[in-house]
Amino acid sequence: MIGCHCRVCTSPDPRDQRSRPSIVVGVDAHNILIDTSPELRLQLIAQGIDHIDSVLYTHGHADHIHGIDDLRRFNEQLQGPLPVYAVPDLLQDIRVRFPYIFAHQFVGGGIPALDLRPIEGPFSLYGQAITPVPVLHGWTPVLGFRFGRFAYVTDTSHIPPDSQALLQDLDVLILDALRHEPHPTHFNFEQALAMVETLRPRQTYFTHLTHTTLHAEMEPTLPDGVLLAYDGLRLEIEA
Repeated sequence: MIGCHCRVCTSPDPRDQRSRPSIVVGVDAHNILIDTSPELRLQLIAQGIDHIDSVLYTHGHADHIHGIDDLRRFNEQLQGPLPVYAVPDLLQDIRVRFPYIFAHQFVGGGIPALDLRPIEGPFSLYGQAITPVPVLHGWTPVLGFRFGRFAYVTDTSHIPPDSQALLQDLDVLILDALRHEPHPTHFNFEQALAMVETLRPRQTYFTHLTHTTLHAEMEPTLPDGVLLAYDGLRLEIEA
């Protein structure tokens, strides 16, 4: 937090040094990026991720989308537009909020070239089936994504029953859990743990933590099968 000198913001534990949520899912030699956080360039450099082949968006809030300019680097590698997947309303919102991107679509001009593709149901990338999972972030519709026996559900305060059915029989779930105190648009720890009891994934990682949570103190209090995610976490998951 800007101007904060609390135990977490000054912690020497690298797990307490949190940037905004964004993950990469590797499928064979392909990398699928979920969300373009404002720290995207720094995140990719820090983790040694050299290429991105497609982007999926969960929703259009600034902390999940405003690193969009840094996608231009991958146009040079692909020598063409980067496929970007989101619900149709969000694709239109991207056009409105970043009009300069679409004024002149060409590769190598310092502006990302994006091939906007609507998500209207399950689809496949690089032989991997992907199931969109609709959830609510307060009143804002958000998509989680399921890849085989792995799912990523960030920024949620409510998972409807139909979407809970899409999250059964998971090996790994990454789930929003903001803090101890209630919040109007995010699960707190109590609510996230209740959802874990409902869905019963084999392993859960809580993400989107605030600076009120010291990793080393909080993680030992969690039940078996639940851990805290952190920047740089890498998981190997069977398809």
